[in-house]
Amino acid sequence: MGRPFRGLGRAARHIGWYWSSLLGDNHYRRYLEYRHRAHPGEPVLSERDYWRRRHDATPGARCC
Repeated sequence: MGRPFRGLGRAARHIGWYWSSLLGDNHYRRYLEYRHRAHPGEPVLSERDYWRRRHDATPGARCC
């Protein structure tokens, strides 16, 4: 009985990861991981500034 539930839990985690990736929920976290790995000790952007720069760098990303 426990085995099917483990598979279901794993599937739910995969779906959650995929959904978060589509919506961009994990982009800032990945940015932080990259900065700490590639540029240790250097300052990082705040989450607000990160998203502002990301949207500014993407042509046509905003309607207004």
